[in-house]
Amino acid sequence: MAKKLTWIIWGLSASCLSAPVIASALESALGTNGIDALKLHQAPYNLIGRKIAIGQVEIGRPGMFGWDKAVSKNRAISLAAVFLRNGPAKSNSGVDPHAYNVAGVMVSQDKALPGVAPGARLYSSAVGSTKNMGQPEECLSAQHTALQNGGDVRAINFSFGEPLSRDPRPKATLDGNALLTLCVDWSSRVHDVLYTIAGNQGKGGIPIPTDNFNGMNVAFSSHRGKVFNKVDVANLAGANQGVSGRLAGREFNLDGRRAISLVAPGNNIPLLNPDGKLNKVTGTSFAAPQVTASVALLQEFADRQIRAKQPHWSIDARRHQVMKAVLLNSADKILDSGDGLRLGMSRTLIDKQNENWLDSDAYKDPTIPLDAQMGAGHLNVFRAYQQFSAGQWQSSTAIPAIGWDYRTVDAGASVDYILAKPLKQESFVAVTLSWDRLVELNDKNKNQQYDIGENFRDRGLNNLDLYLVKANAQNSDAGAVCSSISQIDSVEHIFCPVAAAGNYKIRVQFRQKRNEVTQPYSLAWWSVPIN
Repeated sequence: MAKKLTWIIWGLSASCLSAPVIASALESALGTNGIDALKLHQAPYNLIGRKIAIGQVEIGRPGMFGWDKAVSKNRAISLAAVFLRNGPAKSNSGVDPHAYNVAGVMVSQDKALPGVAPGARLYSSAVGSTKNMGQPEECLSAQHTALQNGGDVRAINFSFGEPLSRDPRPKATLDGNALLTLCVDWSSRVHDVLYTIAGNQGKGGIPIPTDNFNGMNVAFSSHRGKVFNKVDVANLAGANQGVSGRLAGREFNLDGRRAISLVAPGNNIPLLNPDGKLNKVTGTSFAAPQVTASVALLQEFADRQIRAKQPHWSIDARRHQVMKAVLLNSADKILDSGDGLRLGMSRTLIDKQNENWLDSDAYKDPTIPLDAQMGAGHLNVFRAYQQFSAGQWQSSTAIPAIGWDYRTVDAGASVDYILAKPLKQESFVAVTLSWDRLVELNDKNKNQQYDIGENFRDRGLNNLDLYLVKANAQNSDAGAVCSSISQIDSVEHIFCPVAAAGNYKIRVQFRQKRNEVTQPYSLAWWSVPIN
């Protein structure tokens, strides 16, 4: 059985840990030194992911209390349902410690080791033995998970992947056209779910479907001192970090398109095994579910706002593009010195060469939106809450310093968002634009679902550009202070300082049409106004 090819894991090692060690490690990963989720569990926020459905797809599955003997002495993890591909799971079959650990990161209700979203509803599907199963069965499992909870699943976690050696295409590369990659991008749009994929890790790893466009790939951090602030050495380096050309297209996306979206803690994370014993785990497998479960915390807040009919809240808050833009835009890059000019960020994240975001090509080159190793930075779910809670603002009125929107733009046109207040000199502005590659199902039997034997059609990615321009500027190119103008990515991201105080606007421009004439997008922004 080839499970070891397919897990994204590095040195899973069981050990017995003392209570103080657990507390400090947990505080470090879920507390202020990690993703700062524990703060949201407490008053006045009280966010634990209640009634929000999230999903998990892996080769195996976590044990379910009352169904599987493996967890008969451990009630820490409560699951909404478990499946084998697109059918019910068989009792005591396919239960896997790795899947249980990943589920624990998301929904553990253990008091000493809580998950990121202990109140969320987790639906988990096992693909089954990799000997007889492949990408078609993995797509079937993902689709089945996405259809749970009345079709309302907000995020799905992949802590597994497929090696290119198992891809049936001749001379397969990471060009976005593997069946599972196309499936992820199709399901993202059709089921409106954010896929969180454990980033490729280590040479000869499991890169499919890290060449997706519409989900998020997660790398993992380790801590120096107490703070998770360094991309762990076990992550693959970026293509620009001295890796030989033979790995391009096999371990990295073709054409230099960036694979990593975010970084989250993944080194020496304490978790419970199915038998209730403690375990310390390391790998992207345990970083990705922190992002998945963070979506549940934010979505509980969104549903609360929508139910209360709060102004600047609509069901657009549930969209996967909005979650992606919010999580990316709120990521930690450079520690704020206390004056707020760096948006209150809580750490400086460094890559494997000990360089930070301001050293990166992504910072210096407007055609590169994300750093090869760090993506947009380190997950900080409390900052994501601050970004998200500012609410939705349309371009028809002046916008506040922080906010987000979901809108459409027509080919050849642009949308301007005018900031209501002038920006402070030398303050940073973060803006993120997210939209989907258009993948359609070749639905032979017209049942509007993927079936084994069917495939997908890639209709390409419309090219959108993002600018910060002076408020009185008519022309993007002439008046742009900062820009993000990649021709190959489905994200544009600006993080730049404002040289002169003054009035500014954000411009979303539909540069080139590759499929439909109207493109939905999400935008998130964070700036520092002169009060």
